Amino acid sequence: MIRNRIVCSIFTVMALTVIGGTAAGAEKPNMIFILADDLGYGDLGCYGQKVIQTPRLDQMAAEGMRFTQFYAGNTVCAPSRSVLMTGQHMGHTFVRGNANTDMSIQALRDEDVTVAEVLKTAGYTNGLVGKWGLGEVDNEGFPLQQGFDSFFGYLNQVHAHNYYPEFLWSGDQKLKLRNKVKRNDKSYGGFTGGYATKRIDYSHDLFVEQAADFINQQQATDGPFFLYLALTIPHANNEATRMMGNGAEVPDFGIYADRDWSDQDKGQAAMITRMDGDVGRILDQLRKLEIAEDTLVFFSSDNGPHDEAGHNLDRFDPNGPLQGIKRALYEGGIRVPGIAWWPGTVAEGSTSDHIAYFGDWMATAAELAGATPPSDLDSISFAPTLMGQPDRQKRHEFLYWEFYEQGSRQAVRFDQFKAIRQPMFTGKVELYDVDQDISESNNIAADHPEIVAKATKMMDDSHQPNPNWEIRGRAPKR
Repeated sequence: MIRNRIVCSIFTVMALTVIGGTAAGAEKPNMIFILADDLGYGDLGCYGQKVIQTPRLDQMAAEGMRFTQFYAGNTVCAPSRSVLMTGQHMGHTFVRGNANTDMSIQALRDEDVTVAEVLKTAGYTNGLVGKWGLGEVDNEGFPLQQGFDSFFGYLNQVHAHNYYPEFLWSGDQKLKLRNKVKRNDKSYGGFTGGYATKRIDYSHDLFVEQAADFINQQQATDGPFFLYLALTIPHANNEATRMMGNGAEVPDFGIYADRDWSDQDKGQAAMITRMDGDVGRILDQLRKLEIAEDTLVFFSSDNGPHDEAGHNLDRFDPNGPLQGIKRALYEGGIRVPGIAWWPGTVAEGSTSDHIAYFGDWMATAAELAGATPPSDLDSISFAPTLMGQPDRQKRHEFLYWEFYEQGSRQAVRFDQFKAIRQPMFTGKVELYDVDQDISESNNIAADHPEIVAKATKMMDDSHQPNPNWEIRGRAPKR
């Protein structure tokens, strides 16, 4: 089959790059970070979903640890991934938003240190499969210049909207697929999106097969590896929504085919259940290869749920008890699933209310690998929580976010409180006790001026100016 030849050719390219990886002691665990795209806090059964079926992720949580207060790096794609890769919060990381024209400001720089670069110093071979969104093939943010030994997937996030693209990147080469695409007229950083009129090769399926091949190759070399599997499910094809009214692209509706729902609703549910089964496939593979006990797998989402496929949010309630969706700094936009699976190390059926976020992956991975991360981070390892050592777990004084679209906003989470300021720098501060009011329905700012003042100082002190964004009018003047 052509699809098998595609996967074979991808594997050959990657095998040439990973065979030279340095072996290390068995005390260094393999690490796999699986990132969903626009998956809500309430989209999984283990987080309260009642309609969409996610048995394998529910099983993953039952066999591992479910975090109830885990946060994305931001409420949209690129900056959230920048936080994940650099261990710096939104006031410090370079990529602050999704660029519409100048893609250079949505690319990591040479001076930015990624978690892949840190793990490489500890002898890890690093593979990236899926959506990158932090640099194109011709600039410093290209993943093979940011610590990854191999890459297969999308570089540009508009390219990643289309699940049936005409090509994917294999290293720095375009791998042609069998799909045919009708383009729209809107250019995003020089890249025009669209939808496929001939649909054969579904990118998500290729990603899962490539991830499986990478794991097999690394197991054969007997060295530690880091796999960043950045899936695009359940992100909508926004261009297909605008052009055709349905952005939920999936090969079939699966178990939802006979439901009395719109095609958009069937597609949204089918995408999530398809992803769920594929995560289970990865876990099964680790067990079959007898490396499950040597491998930490962490699953999360880059931000809250979207409403961009034309589907009915009320049917699925994807943010559960939380207020807001993608592009909000309320909990629904940034509090996301966080599931850790590491048989023999992470306690089965455990739940943690430790407050952590994407930026903490840097310190966590470095501690587990015995590597030294950069000193200028906003990152605290949650490895003690994973290992059942709560007395050793350090905690953040606060977590910080900022967002430049839709008039801009800032937020901080500290103790039981959450504060939001809209617009940035100058707006009125809202205050919520999210331990008692998880839906952020009761603004208590007027009753606690001293806490508002504390939150305001945190926000003021956390923002480091970034002219690459601010000169383009993306943030108000202070």
